[in-house]
Amino acid sequence: NNSSQLSSLPLQILLYVNGIYYIFYFLATLAMIIYKSQVFSYPDEFLAPDLAVLFLMAILEVPRLYLGFKGNLTEAEAPLGLSLGLTVGSVVLCVYLLLWQTYVLWADVLLNAVLLSAYGLESGLKVTAIAAFVS
Repeated sequence: NNSSQLSSLPLQILLYVNGIYYIFYFLATLAMIIYKSQVFSYPDEFLAPDLAVLFLMAILEVPRLYLGFKGNLTEAEAPLGLSLGLTVGSVVLCVYLLLWQTYVLWADVLLNAVLLSAYGLESGLKVTAIAAFVS
């Protein structure tokens, strides 16, 4: 009986695409931070926090995606809820890189806007999936 399957295919696809996009996002953002540190006068006390935020975000991304995949495929609300919580943390770090990074280039705005849109869509699908699992 196929009606008992509650896991979300759109969520699964989005998690997969987000995983691939995040690798691109991380490498592009890292390259731009390196570029900005060479081209602009980038004080060391500002370079370290910007890099720290990017690496913290990368560290968060692994369990965020893993718990999202696992929660969706096993139809378990707890891992999906944890993934949603980690997404909130990722959104905060993304907003930092969008608004409060030392130098924000148009490419930063574009990369972060796409990532924030994906996080928003993914969060909506996670909430919908959790509601389906709980009911």
